[in-house]
Formats: sequence, structure tokens, C-alpha cells
Amino acid sequence: MAEFKKRYRTTPKFRNFVVWTATVLISLILIFCANKIVTKDLNILHAEDAYAEKAKITSIEKTESTSYSLSEDVEYQDDRIYFKAKILTGEFKGQEVLGAQTSDNYTLDPDQPLSVGDKVILYNYGAKEGEADWVFGGFYRLDGMIRLGLLFCAALLFFGRLKGLNTLISLAFTCMAVFMVFVPSVLAGYNVYVMTCLTCVFVIVMTLLITTGATEKALTTILGCTFGVAVAAILELILENALRLTGIIDEHSIYLGYLDNGVVIDLKSLIFGMIVIGAMGAVMDVAMDISSALHELHYRAPDLKFGELYQSGITIGRDVMGTMANTLVLAYIGSSLCTILLLITYSSSLRELLNRENIIVELMQALIGSSAILLTMPLTSAICSFLYTNKSFLKLEKSIHDPSNDYDPEAPVTVLEPEHKSIIPKDPFVVLKKTDKLKSSKKKDPSGFNGYYYEGQKQDDQK
Repeated sequence: MAEFKKRYRTTPKFRNFVVWTATVLISLILIFCANKIVTKDLNILHAEDAYAEKAKITSIEKTESTSYSLSEDVEYQDDRIYFKAKILTGEFKGQEVLGAQTSDNYTLDPDQPLSVGDKVILYNYGAKEGEADWVFGGFYRLDGMIRLGLLFCAALLFFGRLKGLNTLISLAFTCMAVFMVFVPSVLAGYNVYVMTCLTCVFVIVMTLLITTGATEKALTTILGCTFGVAVAAILELILENALRLTGIIDEHSIYLGYLDNGVVIDLKSLIFGMIVIGAMGAVMDVAMDISSALHELHYRAPDLKFGELYQSGITIGRDVMGTMANTLVLAYIGSSLCTILLLITYSSSLRELLNRENIIVELMQALIGSSAILLTMPLTSAICSFLYTNKSFLKLEKSIHDPSNDYDPEAPVTVLEPEHKSIIPKDPFVVLKKTDKLKSSKKKDPSGFNGYYYEGQKQDDQK
């Protein structure tokens, strides 16, 4: 046991493995326990007297068309295709049923005609559609998405290897936290503000501990990201009251107000959750970019002072922010492009268009997210600069960081002493003289190292 402790227990890799295992287990426990709590009295995905099942078309039976005039110039035509299909899921699995696909000449983009072998979604509402009990609801597209997802996972594992695996695990936990805990908690009537904050804290800590490990980079990123998300939350609360938002931004918001489960959902709080959770991903990216870059910079040049390291972080953050702000704005515009086009068509002026609440919320998302990135940049730089240059933290860093992970004996400029001394270029004139001397004598100076010397080593020793 003593030999085990000596050989493994004190190694950084072993401690990181323990932290990774504990994070995964605790995340699983928290998600499933929270899911049991928030879904205790919640009944979702169980619509009464309605079935939606996957089926495969086995035969096309017949086609019926009816038409009648709505006016002298307008004629309405209704087409109905009857087919037989084999149910592939649910309690009717294995049964062959009669279904119907309906279309008319007023549908702008009707479904494609069915053919034998197509996989579809069929609905049964307890009422007949002509002669059929089941109604065509759309082509089954989930298989294609699953194949695309598997291809993405394979590419991530191929290029990222262990990091890619950790990324997939953290992504799975993030989706589980949102769809198994946050969304059901909203439908169950829990406080959306509280659940949003808890979800963000869980995702931030879990993601960084799994992907980065128990390292100084994880600590600084967690602190910087938490601050950025807090900034987004505070700004949203201020603007929510200042702009007198109601939370009714589209027809879906209206439908949420008429749920028959007895729960009244605060629509304004949904805007809070939408903006804060949306900003969290971008803030986490910026915090990790700065933390990782400053950690590498400090590792290569440990004599950098607080001000120098901080200024480097600000410079890196400016470059990152230039593209990240565009990413946020374009993502929000792209996700609501159809709504924007429709509103532009039916708006009387640009002022009236921009004053609509759904447009205001989209602008809030972009501005609050960009503001959170902007304020995350200097704070993360300050945290990293302080901790990386702090002597007490350097002692902690040595105990949690494994230098062997960064040591590359093949790299000519990264062969460092155990104390991680930096390699600094010599005076260029000295290098030039030395190069001429070596060429003339055709002898390699064993004391030199490609025109570099270790910090603290006297140059006179190499002459």
C-alpha cells in the first residue's frame, strides 16, 4: 500500500483520473436525482388519445381527388393517397394499418408523394381520415440525423482522441442537464431564474473538470466564465424591467400561457433563461481561450510580470472578441431569419419593426452576449495573471500540474530544465559573431544551443 501511494497516489495523472471519475459519477447522480424530483408530478410526451409512431410503407392502395369551386376564378382541389404501412414502434408494433396522405393546391410546399419502402411518422387521433385510421405526419428524418451525429462523434474521436472523448461526455451531460432537468423544471413550475443559474453553474464546472481536469487552467476558466455569465444575468434583469418586456415574443409563448397542467409559466423568466444559457457557451469559449493562452505563455516565459501577462491576455481577448461577437449576432439572426423576413414584409416602418418585442429580444441576446464576452476578457486575464504569477499558487501548480505532459525532447526550443527555465534569444550581434566563428572553424560549439541560452546562465560561459 505504501508503494502504491508512493508510485501512483501522488502523481498528477492519478489525481486527474480521480477527479474525472468523481465528476462523471457525481454528474450522473445529480442529473438523475434532479430529473426524478422535477418530473415527479409532471406528465410529458404522453398526449391523451393520440399516437405518433414510426412506420414503413408497404403498399400504395389508391388515390382520390376531389375539387370544387370557391368562386368563379378559384378552384380548390384536395388529393388523398391511401397506403398500407407496418408500425415499427409503440404498442401497435408489427401491425399493418391503413393510412392517408392529404394535400391540396393551396399548400405552398406540399409533401412529396409516398412510395413503397419510405419510413414515415403516422398519427392516430381516434378519428378517421376518410377510410383510414392513421394520418401521414411526415417523413422519418431521425435516422439521417443519427448517422450524421455518429459521423461527427467518429471525427471528434479521430482528431481529438482523449480530448474528443471528454468533449463528447461533457456534451452529453450538458444536453441531459438541459432536457432532463431544466426543461422539465420549467414545465413543472419551478423558478426559472434559479434553475437557469443552477444549470449554468453545473455545466461550467462539469465541462471544465471533464475536458481540462483538475488544473490551474480549469480553475481560472471557471472563475472567469462564472463572472461572464453573472454579467449576462444582471444585464438581462436590468433590461427586462427597463424595456417593460412581457415575454410574449411569438405564438409559442402564447400557447405556453394556456397549458392545461395547472402550471403558470412566467414568460419573462423564459427570456432570462434563453439569453443567459445562450451567452454561457460563448463566454466559456472566451474564458478558456484566454486562460489556456496565458498558461502556455507563462509556462514558456515564467519571468513575465503581472502587468505584462495581463496585457497579453487583453491582446488575445481583443482578437477573440472580434469574431465571437459576430458569431453571436449571426447565430441569432440565422435562427430567426424566417420571422425577420415575415416581420419586414408586414411592417410599416423600420422604427415600428425594431420596436417589436421579438426583435428587441433578439437584439438583447446579441448585445448582452457580446457585453458578457467583453467583460469576461479583462477579468479572466486579471485572474490568470494574478494566479500564474503568485508564488503561493506556483507551489500549488507544481502539485497539480504534470510537466511530463508538456515535455517534448524532440523540440529544439522546448528542452527545458525541471525548473521550467525560459529560453531567451541572445543579443543578435553576439549570435552573428558566433555563427561566423563556427563557419570558419567548422566546429560546433557544445556550449551553445542554437543561439539561445538558459535564463540565469551567463553569456560569458558560452564564449
